[in-house]
Amino acid sequence: MIGKLKGTVDEIGEDHVVVDVHGVGYVAYCSGRTLAKLTAGEAVILQIETYVREDVLRLYGFTSPLEREWFRLLQSVQGVGSKVALAVLTTLTASELANAIALQDKATVARAPGIGPKVAQRIVTELKAKAPAFAGDAAGAIGFKQELGEGVASAPISDAVSALTNLGYSRDQAANAVAVAVKNAGEDADSAKLIRLGLKELARP
Repeated sequence: MIGKLKGTVDEIGEDHVVVDVHGVGYVAYCSGRTLAKLTAGEAVILQIETYVREDVLRLYGFTSPLEREWFRLLQSVQGVGSKVALAVLTTLTASELANAIALQDKATVARAPGIGPKVAQRIVTELKAKAPAFAGDAAGAIGFKQELGEGVASAPISDAVSALTNLGYSRDQAANAVAVAVKNAGEDADSAKLIRLGLKELARP
């Protein structure tokens, strides 16, 4: 089994890259986000997931172990195959995906091509317990967002997030801002104060 490729980018296709490793070209299928980071002729290290299906051997490449883990996790959900998993990882970063799942934000997950409302709902429901372990940069606020997603956050916090969302901010942006507001004002702060501090945080350049 191939777990990693280290070589030179020989060719970049619409959905794959050819990596030259000592004169042998390996085709690895990648998300659009991964492909956008690559440049022909430059050195590259890809984490590899090897799939063997009857008479087909296919490699999937990722720039980080975290992205590869999400590729595996997504396919544990009914209705999600390799193509759809790559589409999700093209649309969302690992942190954005973890946040969306924690917040039970199926609309954000459904932005990925090939993901309908039912599959998006299954993803946020079935992976909510696993999201914290694979949150990456979002790990610090993932517990806070899970409370919001599960509807167990306090009324002032829920109201503040709702108010900021109604102003046009995404649920993730609103949750991040309110998390900072709670940290600064304390958990006893009322919704008005959290909204005010949240807006201040969102106004930062």
